[in-house]
Formats: sequence, C-alpha cells, structure tokens
Amino acid sequence: RAFAQSLLRFLGFIFWGTAAALAFGGVFVILKYNNYRYLFQESFLSLPGWLAVAAALLLLPTGVLALSISVKSSRYQQGALMYLLLVLLCLGMSSVVLAQFYSIRMASELKRTLGYLVYQYNGTHAQGPGSRAMDVVQRKLQCCGVQNYTDWLKVTAASWHLPAEKAHVPESCCKEEYSQCRGDLGHLEHLFQEGCLKKLEDQLHFAMLYMFWCCTVLSVLELLAGVSNGILMRHQPFHDLRIL
Repeated sequence: RAFAQSLLRFLGFIFWGTAAALAFGGVFVILKYNNYRYLFQESFLSLPGWLAVAAALLLLPTGVLALSISVKSSRYQQGALMYLLLVLLCLGMSSVVLAQFYSIRMASELKRTLGYLVYQYNGTHAQGPGSRAMDVVQRKLQCCGVQNYTDWLKVTAASWHLPAEKAHVPESCCKEEYSQCRGDLGHLEHLFQEGCLKKLEDQLHFAMLYMFWCCTVLSVLELLAGVSNGILMRHQPFHDLRIL
C-alpha cells in the first residue's frame, strides 16, 4: 500500500508535465493543419490534435486527484480517478490510432494535391486559388516543385501565360536575398532546389509521431495509476454501490 501511495503521488506530478507536453503536441498538429488545410481533402486531420488538447485538460484534475488520494484516501475520489483514467485511456488510444492512420494517408494525398497544383499553375501573379496556394507553400517552406525544381520544366511557359522564352519557375521559388530573381533557370543559385513534398511530409510526420509517442507513454502511465489506485481501493473496500 505504501508503494502504491508513493507511485500515485509521483504519477500525479508526472501527469501535469505530460499535460503540458500533450497540449503542445495537440496545438502543433492543429496549427499545421490550419496552415496547409487547402492541401487536404480530409477535414478531420486536426482531430488527433483536438483529442490531445482535451486529454491534456483532463490530466490536470487527474493529477490533483492522484496527489490527494496518495495523501488521504477517499472513496469518492478513488472512484472519480478511475473514471477519469478510463476516459483518458479512450482519448489517448483514439489519438494513437488516428495519428497512425493519417500518417499513412498523408503521403499519397500530399503528392497528388501538390502535383495537381503544379499542373494547373497559371502564373506567379495569377489570382486563382490553386496558384496562390502553391506560391504560399513554396515561400513558407522555401522549396520549389513537388520532388524538386525540375517539376516545373514539365509545365510549358504558354500554360502560365508567360512569354515563350526559355523555361522558368515561379518567382515564389526565388530566395529572398535575391530581389532581382524572376525564376530564370540560368541562375540556379538564386532558387530553392529542394522539393516541397519531402519538407511537408517531414513536418507532418514529426507532428503525428510526437502525438503517437506522447499518447502511448500516457496510456502506460494511466495503467500504472489505475493499478496503484486499485491497490488502495482493495485496502479500503466499498460496502455499497454509492461510487456508481
């Protein structure tokens, strides 16, 4: 019993730290989705992030209950802690499954969407939402094309409504320090040469992987807290069903 109380006290503090880490991961996923929502057809990609934020908020009273029970056991507090742990376990496992599922789907969806944006691009100064989206992505990520800058060679100058000269890339591929850059392939040192797909995948994969491991570790901690609380409940059995 003494070991269970000590473990529960320790886990109470850990839950607060985990809440901060989980909240950070959830907000990070939500912000990433909001920044690039025009690249995704699936509108629920931010769901793992919202689940993580909800779990982080629930972890705060859970930590308080764990500390309180470790000092002075209360039947009602023990029961409430068990319910909170069960809800948190459901939220955590749901986030793990969704993060893993979306990590698999994102690669093919991003490649398809970026390829479409490059194909239908019609000029740096065009007002079409697709062209503006591609320019925004390339400027934000400091990249050019899907795999690399050569993807733009497949798009003819005529399709951009540009003069029929030698091949160009959009001006959004230009590095900021070269103000005179107009996307001329004769000066590759003025251009971002790395593709946007890999950079996007790396950022989103990191966010989902962070969520996956945070929720996995949290689930293990919740099981330990549940076992510790169960040991204390065994030493102070319920004589009626008021806990329900």
